[in-house]
Amino acid sequence: MPVTTTMLEQAGAGYDPNPARAHSLHADCYQNPAFAVLERTAIFHRSWQFLCHEESLREPGSYAATEIQGQSVFACRDGDGALRAFYNACRHRGHELVKGTGRSDHIVCPYHAWVYRLDGRLERARRSETIEHFTASDICLASVRVETFCHLVFLNLDPNATSLAQISAGLGGKIRHYAPDLAHLTHAHRLTYNIQANWKTVIDNFLECYHCPVAHKDFCSLVEMDTYKVTTHGIYSSHMAKAGRSANNAYAVNDASVTDHAVWYLWPNTALLRYPGRGNFMVWRFYPAGPEQTYEEFDFYLQDREPNGAEREAIRFIDEVLQPEDINLVESVQRGMRTPGFERGRYLIDPAGSGMSEHAVHHFHGLVLEAYKNASVS
Repeated sequence: MPVTTTMLEQAGAGYDPNPARAHSLHADCYQNPAFAVLERTAIFHRSWQFLCHEESLREPGSYAATEIQGQSVFACRDGDGALRAFYNACRHRGHELVKGTGRSDHIVCPYHAWVYRLDGRLERARRSETIEHFTASDICLASVRVETFCHLVFLNLDPNATSLAQISAGLGGKIRHYAPDLAHLTHAHRLTYNIQANWKTVIDNFLECYHCPVAHKDFCSLVEMDTYKVTTHGIYSSHMAKAGRSANNAYAVNDASVTDHAVWYLWPNTALLRYPGRGNFMVWRFYPAGPEQTYEEFDFYLQDREPNGAEREAIRFIDEVLQPEDINLVESVQRGMRTPGFERGRYLIDPAGSGMSEHAVHHFHGLVLEAYKNASVS
């Protein structure tokens, strides 16, 4: 059953533009499969999705493939240096053309060996001379929006989408300020997780540190919590703090060149992070894998392909301490949402905008409700 007008009204019935007066999304939004179906097209097929660091697409002929909620796509660098993206489907029978990352002078379909140029145009179709009114050059792969933003490549299935640089006004400058070396960092590690919770449950938890003193005592020793500041902007929010001034229980930062904890949430499912330590940048994605399941990918970009001892310790802390703490939290929240004991809650708001405040969660819920509304009238 699709989402009805009544269901949409219930979803945001307690929401108010003022977070101090507002109630959160209704629990049904986190469980009902109808909302998962709506979000696939209303949110994920209309938003900018991270693909890779530009290092993977720097050379002519390089390509990288991914899936955006059921839609197979890829980007490539053509011979003239232009970055292009297409649906990953041959125009003959729809077979996927590439997988993963690689490099090739042409795109050759593995099914019937139709050959495409890197600009998407069909160059030749094997044994097509018997087809009437067939001109190879008239056939082209279906294009997808692609943009390089702060040396990171994003895709958008919406052909009319506003540029990411424009719609996230101000974010690019902030990232370049805190991570001036981002262009020169290289992919060094990936963590993945399968979580038994809705993707919004996971992001709700990510967007506030009200729970940190309770659930993340080691993390709270890594940063100075009294400097933690959260600010919301159009389609993103920033989460900033200074590195701890004394020894911590997370990982060693004695020789750190990065002394800020700088994190940005980018609508709808991407987090961009710069942790205290050596030059680093992380891109964290939260993908719906079902109404109550989330698949996470957490990529680390470092100065070298092989993490040093301190970086391995930081990765270990995230993987073995911080993530299990958060996963336990969000899976418990998801189980609680299934009971009749919870429908919606209030936001704890600090007018000073500290990390103890949940105003970024309220901001995220507003974006979700706006996407629901736009979908219902489209």
